Amino acid sequence: MRTTTIPSANDARVQAAEESIAGLGRAVAALRCAGSQRLVRRGISMTHFHVLTLLRHHGEQPMGHLAEILGASVSSATGIIDRMEERGLVDRVGVPGDRRVVLVRPTAAGLALVDEAELVKSEVMGAALTRLSADELERLAAAAADLSAAIDDELASAPEHYLAAAPCAHGSHAVPA
Repeated sequence: MRTTTIPSANDARVQAAEESIAGLGRAVAALRCAGSQRLVRRGISMTHFHVLTLLRHHGEQPMGHLAEILGASVSSATGIIDRMEERGLVDRVGVPGDRRVVLVRPTAAGLALVDEAELVKSEVMGAALTRLSADELERLAAAAADLSAAIDDELASAPEHYLAAAPCAHGSHAVPA
């Protein structure tokens, strides 16, 4: 006699969670790709974009800290910043009273590139949302709010595991005080 296994409610939840993660991953990847392609057409490398994004969200940074974040030596980071400075994307600023410290800050042109890449994402997202019905939009808004709250709860449960010392710039998902 052949037996069949009926999936439990927990199995269905796991499958739904996996499908949700995959779907969200595909959507985020498509948005990243669209933004990346726009930057490539402008001749901006992903490393330069990464540095500019860090500077946008965390403000000017010492060269040594940028090197650490990039996982590069200070000399490699200096080369990256040299090329970015030549293109007018960043400036170096000395710290009064400590000539050893050099801060890197984004220029208006550098920040405009970050905005341009983020704009393509919001344009695509806005256009995609117009394709959804009112009911679909309502369900999406509720699901997004639920997901955001669950992420906040998860991150707050073990901030030392998930988060760096600096809070995220978008305001949510920051290390609790």
